Amino acid sequence: MDSTQAGRSAAPARAWVGWVVFLAVVVGVFAVGVMAASVMERRQEARVTRLVVPVADMEPDPAVWGRNYPREYGRFQMTKQSDTRTEFGGADPRDYLVETPANVVLFAGYPFSKDFKQARGHANTVTDVLATGRINEKSPGTCWTCKSADVSRLMKQMGPAAFYKMPFAALKDSIRFAIGCLDCHDPKTMALRISRPALIEALARRGIDVARLSHQEMRSLICAQCHVEYYFKGEGKYATFPWDRGTAVDSVEQYYEAEKFSDWQHAVSKTPMLKMQHPDYEVYLSGIHAFRNVACADCHMPYRTEGGEKFTDHYIQSPLLNISNSCVVCHRWSEAELVARVEAIQGRIRELRGRAESDIARAHFDIAACLQAGATDDDVAAARKAVRAAQMRWDYVAASNGMGFHAPQECMRILGAAADMAQEARVECARVLARRGYSGAVAYPDFSTKEKAQAVSKLFADNNPPRLLAGR
Repeated sequence: MDSTQAGRSAAPARAWVGWVVFLAVVVGVFAVGVMAASVMERRQEARVTRLVVPVADMEPDPAVWGRNYPREYGRFQMTKQSDTRTEFGGADPRDYLVETPANVVLFAGYPFSKDFKQARGHANTVTDVLATGRINEKSPGTCWTCKSADVSRLMKQMGPAAFYKMPFAALKDSIRFAIGCLDCHDPKTMALRISRPALIEALARRGIDVARLSHQEMRSLICAQCHVEYYFKGEGKYATFPWDRGTAVDSVEQYYEAEKFSDWQHAVSKTPMLKMQHPDYEVYLSGIHAFRNVACADCHMPYRTEGGEKFTDHYIQSPLLNISNSCVVCHRWSEAELVARVEAIQGRIRELRGRAESDIARAHFDIAACLQAGATDDDVAAARKAVRAAQMRWDYVAASNGMGFHAPQECMRILGAAADMAQEARVECARVLARRGYSGAVAYPDFSTKEKAQAVSKLFADNNPPRLLAGR
């Protein structure tokens, strides 16, 4: 057979093979399409077979919402757990005053020196606010603002200003449910919704229209309704965010200085002080995750899959307790390595925080020593200004959840500044004491335990302070 004859016989064979391949592809595509349709149909079946219950516009009971969204509700109920713990966080209500007795001195004369525990999960907010020793007969209704889903209903009925002015105790019988679905979602559309006026008003003062925010921005701003720095403004105790000049610690300080605001007068140094709340959102804005447009919900409420359906995990907790669904999605390291890296960063921040709080506590006693030496308010004005600024910066980091991990470099910068300012206050006090003829060491009282520190704090609050100048 010559080459011409071989070519004639091979041509029909190649045509046959081509048709076989074509038909196989058609059958394959059809099979994949049928499978995909089946999966979609089953998912749709799962949705439509749910019990659909109308949710009222101001329904505070999460159980009602849960009839339509049982997976989300079931996971949210897990925030009642209070036995989880990480190196520096979790839901365990650890006593901060036992762990760090210096905190008693730093908050001397303020309720945080009496009771200061780590917050538990969202489902416990009402129980915990009623149990804390920081609430008293003078507490305003503003203290309920971030504790209950009933708040939106009450604010709608009486208006935010009237709500804030009400005594805390007067609203107690109207509060039934902890933080829940209504605080973050529109009951008609389930779209994310900002329900707290303070955030809307703060954004408006900065020219930000809430209606134009992206869904990804909302997945952080929903948390920023409460996990922020705020204060009770004026006689009406109106909840206000100090963001007019920015959200960085220096901008917040400028705002408070312009407003001439202080939360309380320190019992030891008689300094007008600022108490940071929990500026988690502000600290987060300075970190790498915010720069990469990773939202709070991406780490604290990562997606979860059950029965082939993907949903947002409403068991809000530390990502370190849910690493496989949170950190590992982006960081391809082992869980053990991720935990080690995070805890190493947090440990360094905790070390610097400890140095700052020790210096600040002693600075308060140094100012008190100056007063015992006969110094006037003018004599210690510079030292008071420095210790106020130092403690405000220390608290900006200490009061934030995450032990500074949301923005490690920024937190180290802030704590370094706090330590410097505390030393500045102490040096200034040494000058004042020298001018008053005292060159000895200040006799610092023992505040090595919570009980000892509270006893010392009470002596100063009762105007019966221990003598701090040896021989005088």
